[in-house]
Amino acid sequence: MSPNAEARMDSAARGDEIRIGLGLSSMGYVLAGLGGCVAILARDLDEPTSRLALLSSGFAAGLLFVALVGPRLLRSWSMTSVLSLGAVICAMGTVLLAVAPVYAVAIAGGLCIGLGGALLVLVTPLMLDGPTAAARLSRVNAVASATGILAPLAIGALDSLGPTGRLAMLAAAPPLLVLAVMTRRSKPVAPRAPVLIDSAPAAAVGRSHSRPRVGRQVATAVGLGWLRIVLSVAVEFCFVVWAVARLVAAGLPTATAALLGSAFPIGMAVGRVIGPIHWRGWSPVVPSGVFAVVGTLLVSLFDVPAVVAIGLVVAGIGVAPLYPVTLAALVATPGLSPARLAAIGAMASGVAILVAPAALALLARAVDLRTAYLITLPLLAALFALSRRPRTSSVEGLGRDDVHVRRDSPCAVDGLAPHVD
Repeated sequence: MSPNAEARMDSAARGDEIRIGLGLSSMGYVLAGLGGCVAILARDLDEPTSRLALLSSGFAAGLLFVALVGPRLLRSWSMTSVLSLGAVICAMGTVLLAVAPVYAVAIAGGLCIGLGGALLVLVTPLMLDGPTAAARLSRVNAVASATGILAPLAIGALDSLGPTGRLAMLAAAPPLLVLAVMTRRSKPVAPRAPVLIDSAPAAAVGRSHSRPRVGRQVATAVGLGWLRIVLSVAVEFCFVVWAVARLVAAGLPTATAALLGSAFPIGMAVGRVIGPIHWRGWSPVVPSGVFAVVGTLLVSLFDVPAVVAIGLVVAGIGVAPLYPVTLAALVATPGLSPARLAAIGAMASGVAILVAPAALALLARAVDLRTAYLITLPLLAALFALSRRPRTSSVEGLGRDDVHVRRDSPCAVDGLAPHVD
């Protein structure tokens, strides 16, 4: 390949990384601000806090929809067109959420955020694939996690000054619109097979041109991988959606609670930097999950705002690696194409986000939010039980040339992915 061709490829790769980084950073800001918006909308619209659980359901519905239609959409649309559409829809959702005068408009905003965000998630692993995918996706996700810290701080500060704090969500709209303009002006990118989806750990999965037969072992492995993702995302979004409401229930004013709501995103950012915790022969899900258990107990058993905030930080550190590890393991499962496995992972996330925050809200109606937070403990216990380190095994219908997992990939050592030579 000529030096000029290599330079053009490097330039295109950097452009893709900038665009994806801009999109994921905006999404990180919006999702981190969702909990603050739940508490403030409940106050502004005089609605029960539990009724605002439908905001997270909107994001879940978007993930489920895109998991079903995304691969088909990419057959007729370029990835850049899908990215641009997702950015515009997500920007529209943030505006609706920020200025919603009634409950229905707020829910519509949540639905647009979910649909647009899911489209961004769909094309992210496709646009950042290649031999350096792990490093590139690590960078953009680290920036997105750091940006998420700003949302609760901005929401709390603005709310304390007089205007409703959810107006701070408007800050995400301009970058998304800039992304849409940048993307429309760029050259379309040809569809490519995904290496991973959404989070930093990478699975480098070899692909065969033949369609492998899906045997019982493959179906079992995929089913267990799907369930692990459901459990990890369920725990995460219980904190994302209800952290600020928990601080309000501990006696803080809404504006102060929104400020301290940055505790969980801060913990998540630290956890992403640290990465999966490895201890002896355990799957990294277990030591990370122990941090999440300790954080949950601090949040649930004490009604002192400072202790609750510390619990949110500790929980964030533990929760941060759970989804990347379980998703990477699923995408590395031999026997199905990475594209199908990524769609299965998106569907698992959608199911978890749809069910878990709503279940916590329903439980809070029967007891209180403080006690309802204990729902995360059985979820973590089930995740521990499903995260035993498997024996090396072959997969029915596959040979050495059909699929491999790179030995230097996190998936090869995370204690979850099947080990296939």
